[in-house]
Amino acid sequence: MLNLPNALTCANLFSGCVGIVFCFNGDLKSAAYFVILSGIFDFFDGMAARALKINNSIGKDLDSLADVVSFGFLPGAIMFHLIKASNAPSEYLPYLGFLITLFSALRLAKFNTDTRQTVDFIGLNTPMNTLFIVSLPYVADYHPTVLGNWMVLAAITVVSSLLLVSEIQIFSLKFNNLKWSENKIKFIFMILSLALFAWQQFVALPVILILYIAFSFAYFRKR
Repeated sequence: MLNLPNALTCANLFSGCVGIVFCFNGDLKSAAYFVILSGIFDFFDGMAARALKINNSIGKDLDSLADVVSFGFLPGAIMFHLIKASNAPSEYLPYLGFLITLFSALRLAKFNTDTRQTVDFIGLNTPMNTLFIVSLPYVADYHPTVLGNWMVLAAITVVSSLLLVSEIQIFSLKFNNLKWSENKIKFIFMILSLALFAWQQFVALPVILILYIAFSFAYFRKR
């Protein structure tokens, strides 16, 4: 049982690797499902570590290494393919997508050393940023002209990368207790997010990201 958290972290890493294979085979939409799976494993490895009262540097480092792949390289690869499929004027421009990978690694390194982030986040967390990026192939079905434009994709790449290392406060979805009075904003956000995802699936993720930032602003302002 003491190895359960690390096993779940490895499952996160494995799911990310499979998602990358789908991505480089051109199946960007299927890659999104493995991001979801990685996110589930990432959520439960921390929960298992807390439940078993395990706190060691190996588990923390392994978690960051897995996240660099699942929530760093994978979204960068997806953006690479999206820009490559757009009207990019240069064959080198798609590599801009890996800016997301670089800033995800910086964000994770910052998280490991920033004592301000022991409970909540400063800067957008990598799983949420990745969910937003993997939603873009689905959103492109409805807005092919917009997301087929390399300048729009480049702007999304730069903005999402900067959000990762920004000073914006973002609440964590970890709960110390389930009291409505203490977690009202988090509960409302989760209910709205689940309803939106059930209604529009991956297309809803950009809206969920906006709600996440807005609700986080309200949460910390209230505190």
